[in-house]
Amino acid sequence: MPGAVERYVGLMSGTSLDGVDGVMVAFESGRPQVEAHAFQSFPAELRAELLALNSSGNDELHRAALAANGLVRIYAGVVGMLLAQTGQRASAVAAIGSHGQTVRHRPQCFDGTGYTLQLNNPALLAELTGIDVVADFRSRDVAAGGQGAPLVPLFHREVFAQAGTTVCVLNIGGISNLSVLGSDGGVIGFDCGPGNALMDHWCQRHTGRLFDQDGLWAASGRVIEPMLRALLSEPYLDLPPPKSTGRDLFNPDWLQGRLVGFAAAAPADVQATLLEFTAQACAADLQRHAAPSQALIVCGGGALNTTLMRRLQSALPTVKVTSSALQGLPPLQVEAAAFAWLARKAMHRETGSLKSVTGTRGARVLGAIYPR
Repeated sequence: MPGAVERYVGLMSGTSLDGVDGVMVAFESGRPQVEAHAFQSFPAELRAELLALNSSGNDELHRAALAANGLVRIYAGVVGMLLAQTGQRASAVAAIGSHGQTVRHRPQCFDGTGYTLQLNNPALLAELTGIDVVADFRSRDVAAGGQGAPLVPLFHREVFAQAGTTVCVLNIGGISNLSVLGSDGGVIGFDCGPGNALMDHWCQRHTGRLFDQDGLWAASGRVIEPMLRALLSEPYLDLPPPKSTGRDLFNPDWLQGRLVGFAAAAPADVQATLLEFTAQACAADLQRHAAPSQALIVCGGGALNTTLMRRLQSALPTVKVTSSALQGLPPLQVEAAAFAWLARKAMHRETGSLKSVTGTRGARVLGAIYPR
C-alpha cells in the first residue's frame, strides 16, 4: 500500500578488511532512513585468510569456500544485532543486501568480459537468518560490458544530490571512489585509486596496529617528494573513466616496487607520503572531472582520519570538504545503506546500474535473489 514501510538490511565488508558494517534501513515512499547500525570486526585468522585470498595460492577454492562460510556467520551475527537493536522480527525484513568480500576484480580482462569475485554464501545466510538475501551485485554489470564498480553513485545521488548544484561524494575505504552529482541530475563515478589499503598495510607492518588512528602517525612524519612523484606516476591514475580498481593493482607488491631507492626512509615518513598520495590522487580527480563543484562530502573510514581530511581540504582550497555525518548519514553507514537500497531495487526489479558510471551497455537489475 502507498506509504507502507519496507525494511532492508545492508551488509558491507570492504577492501579495508576491518570487519562488517550492517544497517537496518526503513523505506517509506521509497526514501531510505537508517534505523540501526552494527559492526563486527573480523577475527585475526579470518582477516588474514581473506587478505591471502586476494592472491593465487595453494588449494584456494577449498579455502575460499570455507572463508565464505566464516564470513557469512559473521554477517548473520550482525543481522541478529540489528534485529535486537530495533526490536524487529526477521519476518519484518524484506531482504538482506549482502555485498560479500571482494577478493578479485578484473573486469574486461583476459577474454574481453573478465570477472569480479566476492566471497559469499548467500544461501547459508538465508538459512541462518530466515530472510531473503540479495547478493552478487556486480557480476551482471560486468557481463553487460561494465566495470562492475563503483555501484554506489546512484545511491549517492538519492541521498546527497542538491538541485542546481554540482556535489561530489568521495568514499574512502581500502580503495577510494568518487561520485560527481551534476547540477543537471547527471552522474559519473569511478575508482580514484588507493584509499586506506596501502596506509593500513604499512601501519600494520611497522607498528602492529591495523590502522593509523586519526592519521597521527602519518602526521608525525614528513612527505618524501620524490617518493610521492613515483607513486603518482601510476598509469591507472591518468586513465579516463569508466574505470575501477582494487587490491589486484594497489597491493604490497605494487608498493614495494615504488619504494625502490627509498630503503633508508623513516617508516613514519613513508606513511605521511602514502597519506598525501591518497589525498592528492583524489583531489586531482575532482579537479579534472568536477571543477565546478564547491562541495565534497566524504564517507567511508577515511572520513574518520582527521589528518587525511585536513590534507584533502588543503589540496582543494576552493571546495568545502565535510563528512557525510553532516548530511545525516555517518561515514561508516553509507556503503551498507547503499547495498540495502540496491537490494530493494533488485526485489522490485528496478535497475541499479548507470552507463555513465560503469560503462555498461545499458541499465540492468543488479543482484541475485536467494529466498529464505
